[in-house]
Amino acid sequence: MNERLTQYREKASGYWNQFSSKQKIMLVSTIVFIIIAIVALTIRFSKTEYEVAFRDLDAADAAGIMSHLDSQSIPYQLGPDGTTLSVPSKDATRVQIDVGSQGLVQNGTIGLETFEQNSSAIGMTDNEFEVKYVNALNGEIERMLRKMSGVHDATVLLNLPKESLFASQADREKATASVVMKFKPGYRPSQEMIDSYYNLVRTSVPNLPVENITITNDEVELLATAKGGQGGLIGKVEENFALQKQFENNVRQNVQQFLSQYMGPNKVNVLVMSTLNFDQIQSKENLVTPVNEEEMKGIEISVQEIQKNYSGTSNPTGGVAGVGEEEISGYPSDSSSGESNSEESSSTINYDVNRITRDVISSPYSVKDLTINVSVEPPGGEENLDEATRGAIENILINIVRASLAESSLAYTDADLAKKVSVVSQVTDNSLAEESDSLLSNPIIWGAALAAAALLAGGIIFMVRRRRAQDEEEELELPPITELPSINLESVTNDSQVRKQLETLAKKKPDEFVNLLRTWLAEE
Repeated sequence: MNERLTQYREKASGYWNQFSSKQKIMLVSTIVFIIIAIVALTIRFSKTEYEVAFRDLDAADAAGIMSHLDSQSIPYQLGPDGTTLSVPSKDATRVQIDVGSQGLVQNGTIGLETFEQNSSAIGMTDNEFEVKYVNALNGEIERMLRKMSGVHDATVLLNLPKESLFASQADREKATASVVMKFKPGYRPSQEMIDSYYNLVRTSVPNLPVENITITNDEVELLATAKGGQGGLIGKVEENFALQKQFENNVRQNVQQFLSQYMGPNKVNVLVMSTLNFDQIQSKENLVTPVNEEEMKGIEISVQEIQKNYSGTSNPTGGVAGVGEEEISGYPSDSSSGESNSEESSSTINYDVNRITRDVISSPYSVKDLTINVSVEPPGGEENLDEATRGAIENILINIVRASLAESSLAYTDADLAKKVSVVSQVTDNSLAEESDSLLSNPIIWGAALAAAALLAGGIIFMVRRRRAQDEEEELELPPITELPSINLESVTNDSQVRKQLETLAKKKPDEFVNLLRTWLAEE
């Protein structure tokens, strides 16, 4: 072995000595360069490239994702601010889908999945359910708002009224919502986007009108078109319709609240129909009015008075005109003489008046027509209202209609106003409610229902047990029966034949031969 190594070393030394000094330097440099290149390429291609898979994470979401990546043995890098998480580029898409499917990114919000994760076998109380439901609804709305363009963060606080079995649909309290939004740097929402925020919140919460929603950012309140915002996503038609409905609701609530104080709660129903004029007129008026309205005079700004008096003797050449029998009418005669007097006066007064210029813009809407219909349940089990009560209610409604139509351009008489109101009697039929109560209170029906439920539960338990027994029987498998080869020892006369048969069996059927030996050993 040593001799071979010596021979190889001598051949290598002889081969190396064949090269000149320059060739040796060139060969060594080439080998070193190749080695460096291989090492650099190996480091370059073996280095793991990371890609940012999650941004703007809070502490809870980042901890949940890191725990999931640790369980899957996936390397990751946490950003210096703790809000970004990077994973290998080749695994980025798969990790994003996996994390998204498990709902690990919640942005600090609790959604409707809380009812699945924290469900209890014994259920929960009504108060606990209400608190969880409101929190889950807040979280779902926050997630939807964050998914909209330009929204960085959103916080929602809902106030849901408690349901009452004794309040009608119209008398139920309305829900309210307060939203604080934070937008990305440089983003300013348009009026259309603001209206979409309001519409999203309104449609996500039952019984929530637009006027009960408040959306603000870190500067000012964002107003929807229906609340006075500029522009219009819902358009002028829908805005006018919303104003009309709001006016009708205000009139209906005021009438119902006032009459319920005298007739009792839940005994008055009000129907209001109105026609509003949404034409907005802009006009300019130039008015001139006197300063002293009683004397219809203005204020004196300058006065000029001139008086002239003359007296003396005159001898006109013609005399008195038109006298004498032979004189020509209108022609002066030549015989008159005497004294003459004259007086002349003039007065100039300059007055100044009030000059008023007005730019008049009419109100956004005016009431053109209004009708109020009221149905009242008579007190004391009576079938109809007495005339005094009906007349008093009609007078109240007429006064409300007269006040609402005061700004209208039409003049209505008392007879016209009386046609716009109506009062009818309505008796509530409680027979159906009593019948349903009697049916529910019948013990026979309750007993039959319990018996049917018990039979149904027993049948289900029997079927489940029978199916389980069949499955257990199918799973039980008997071990296969091994057929052992048999050798008729009685027909064998000597040991050589026994040995020969055993050798033949071992060559042709080794498995059976082994089983036969095991059987003999077990018998012994």
